[in-house]
Amino acid sequence: MGFFFMPRGWRGLEPNWEGLKVGLVSTALGFFGFGAGLTAGVVVGYYVFIHFQPSDVKDPKIHPLVEHDTQSLERMLPEIPLWVKYSDYDRIDWLNKIVELMWPYLDKAICRTAKQVAEPVIAENALKYKINSVQFETLTLGSLPPAFHGMKVYITEENELTLEPSLKWAGNPNVITVIKAYGLRLTIQMVDLQIFAAPRITLKPLVPSFPCFAKICMSLTEKPHVDFGLKLLGADLMAIPGLYRFVQETIKNQVANMFLWPRILEVPVLDVSRASKKPVGILHVKIIRAYKLRKLDFFGKSDPYVKLKLSDEKLPSKKTSVKHSNLDPEWNEEFKFVIKDPENQVVELNVYDWEKACNFHVTFVSYHIFHRVGKHERMGMNVIQLNELTPDGPKTLTLNLLKNLESRDVQSDESHGQIVVEVTYKPFTEEDLSKDISENADAVEDSPDYGPSGGGLLVIIVHEAHDLEGKHHTNPYARILFRGEKRKTKHIKSNRDPRWEEEFQFVCEEPPVNDKMQVEVLSKAPIIGIYSKEILGYVTISLADVVNSKRTNNTYHLIDSNNGQIQIELQWKTS
Repeated sequence: MGFFFMPRGWRGLEPNWEGLKVGLVSTALGFFGFGAGLTAGVVVGYYVFIHFQPSDVKDPKIHPLVEHDTQSLERMLPEIPLWVKYSDYDRIDWLNKIVELMWPYLDKAICRTAKQVAEPVIAENALKYKINSVQFETLTLGSLPPAFHGMKVYITEENELTLEPSLKWAGNPNVITVIKAYGLRLTIQMVDLQIFAAPRITLKPLVPSFPCFAKICMSLTEKPHVDFGLKLLGADLMAIPGLYRFVQETIKNQVANMFLWPRILEVPVLDVSRASKKPVGILHVKIIRAYKLRKLDFFGKSDPYVKLKLSDEKLPSKKTSVKHSNLDPEWNEEFKFVIKDPENQVVELNVYDWEKACNFHVTFVSYHIFHRVGKHERMGMNVIQLNELTPDGPKTLTLNLLKNLESRDVQSDESHGQIVVEVTYKPFTEEDLSKDISENADAVEDSPDYGPSGGGLLVIIVHEAHDLEGKHHTNPYARILFRGEKRKTKHIKSNRDPRWEEEFQFVCEEPPVNDKMQVEVLSKAPIIGIYSKEILGYVTISLADVVNSKRTNNTYHLIDSNNGQIQIELQWKTS
């Protein structure tokens, strides 16, 4: 039997055995109650779910979209495409696919162009604010291309194409700019760019040279929405109170001041006069005489005449009369040419010996000589450089006749003679040229009571026709009758709404204020068929209006046609 001695200070700290027992029992009952309750809840819930499920399940009511109001549609479709909302917007998913495929390449091209444009501007302003340098450390537009949600296309009677796309771009660009100033180096990063804009893009004038338009005119129909984030040393600058709204309004106002319609940004693509090949003046060439021409006829003197041709023109050459048996002929005959490119065009002068269409055969003892008289042999040639002429002033030129143009700078012992010409270049006035690209075809200036004096150039542009009616066939072409001359367009097979877009020119000695021009629309007979060509309608146009107003562009109802119409543009250009 042992004894346990407890120190005096520990007396009164004996364990409470009764409380411990009660705690253990409560814990055991709690675990047991939780397990029993969970099991009972699962069993009861399953029983209720199985045996108390409603038997009369009703199908939901489905209504067509047209029966929903605007608010319901906006809740179901947060962003309805414009081509769904408005009938005048066209769906252009194909354009989005093209942009998506080309975006990696467009990204590099746009960034390269942006650098070239921005670097001179940045360098100029850096000196003003005493900044050492501003450089693009990283410049990329990201992997998300812009999206076009619809496009309007405007068809007018002018020589232009107008597009209004709806552009939305929520991109992920990474633009990091490094600024060095006052011994400091600051890094600014632009992220999370969003642009919503409605630009108006006009391609005009349309020309027959690639890319088929001379300039791009861009404007905005409303203020754009621009949102982006700026980080300076890793901190978000846009989190500064009031800065976000200030930047937003500043950007909107600056962009609106530059591009909001009617302000327009013009980007030239081609030279208008050269690309459109529009007439810019008239060249008067007077063939006066020639000296010391070579004798080419076997039994007598030569029979010279001159052929004149303007380079880059498909029209046949002009000819003087033939001076028989004359090596020093005198003509004094005048010709006119319509000039489209005075910097590069030249007038080719070729002097030929006229021969009758017959052959003869001369036989010698040791050889034969064949001479075909029917072939006109060239006696010499030269050119008139238009870029060396002074406008409006007559100039007399004495040109040496050459065997060919390659021998121009080479001294030849054999002389081909000389030719004397008088040339006068009369360019059209700026007022006449500006009429070609006028933005309002229907605006007609106040006409004077009398027509302008002096000659000029009458330009007829046959654009298109509509609702042509042929009894047997419809292969339409237009024929112009003016002062005894006839010109016609190409014919288009099996088309009641042909589009020709062909231009014709008539040089007039005096304004055609009292003249009328007749335009007929005919149908060309097919190669195999029993019916000949037939007239689909005609119109007679008085030219007094175009002489006074310089330009008209109208749609005429065809006579002898129920619904046929034709659009014709007339221009009068004076030198």
